[in-house]
Amino acid sequence: MIVVFLSTFAIFALVFLALSLGYLIKRKSIQGSCGGISSLGLEKVCDCPEPCDARKKRMARDAQRQNNRIL
Repeated sequence: MIVVFLSTFAIFALVFLALSLGYLIKRKSIQGSCGGISSLGLEKVCDCPEPCDARKKRMARDAQRQNNRIL
């Protein structure tokens, strides 16, 4: 019984290690496969006409990262 538990734990640990390595190498956030809110035809969650300052900084940082990526 303990052998089954340890082997299952080892398999799960290897899967999580592979997922974390993929995240660390690509520096890309984990995304769902269904498209999220954009699949509903909405561009953003809130109804604000203009994004807040924190969102603007985040968008600028993301744009900068996209420009600096090595292909």
